[in-house]
Amino acid sequence: MCVLRASLRQRRLRITYASQPIQPMQKALEQRNLTRPEVVSDLTGVTGMASRHAILAGERATVRLAQLRDRRCQHREEPLAKALQGTWRAEHLCALRQAVELSAGSHRHLVACDAQMAAQRATVPDQSGGQALPPQPRKSTRKAPAPRCEVRTPLSRMAGVDLTALEGIEEATALVILSAIGTARRRWPRVTHLCRGVGRCPIHKVSGGKVLARRVRPGANRVAVAVRRAAGRVHHAQRALGAFVRRLRARLGAPKAITATAHTLARLVYSLLTHGTASVPQGMEEYEAQYRDRKVKAMARQAQAFGSTLVPLAV
Repeated sequence: MCVLRASLRQRRLRITYASQPIQPMQKALEQRNLTRPEVVSDLTGVTGMASRHAILAGERATVRLAQLRDRRCQHREEPLAKALQGTWRAEHLCALRQAVELSAGSHRHLVACDAQMAAQRATVPDQSGGQALPPQPRKSTRKAPAPRCEVRTPLSRMAGVDLTALEGIEEATALVILSAIGTARRRWPRVTHLCRGVGRCPIHKVSGGKVLARRVRPGANRVAVAVRRAAGRVHHAQRALGAFVRRLRARLGAPKAITATAHTLARLVYSLLTHGTASVPQGMEEYEAQYRDRKVKAMARQAQAFGSTLVPLAV
């Protein structure tokens, strides 16, 4: 776990380094009076990288540069050719070349970090008992740089359970959570210890028996950030957690709803790691049944207010 945690933090640092040269690239283009960033906003996309490498290779014809556009690009070749008309000065090309080399070097280091994590995970004993994982329940729509190696299967072997089965937790999120909290049960005797350790337990400021303030502990805990991002992704989910965060958001607002959902996700992670896969669906089914009963009662009250009666259909 220590090796995995160090490799993951090094990978996160390389992602930061890889994003830093993007601004010098844009500056080098703007100094040559190229308005290409206004036409193609993503400098690291397929269209941006193809035209950028062609410019560094010596291509100056704007029509040929515009023909390198990807078919998914929203703009046609004509506006791209107009945006690529400018001055070609040596100092600006040198700045662009150095920024591209810095970005390419950071991406090579990123691949090396992924290989290191993959090699380390192969040495961890299998805790899953040889059970095969079910197919991925949903397609990921994340845009963050994902590891270039298999993550879900090695993590399930390390922990004995599949953390991605929880709503909102993707492979990268599960990797951050497991590398931070580990699999040692003695570190977290109870679920309150885990929630307090990741900063998701509320802190009460009491004076004279009266609660003056109630908030979570501030801090940039990696697990807290990961579960908060996972909580923000379950808003549109048509399951128990989605109903939970929507109900709290309507009553308390988005920030408090995300904090409460993150606390719930931390408790579900603890239950999954401690009691196995069967404990989580049981709690979710119970909450979904309660949520369904509340919705039916609310609809019956609304129907009665309009002088109607809600009649259940026979299934």
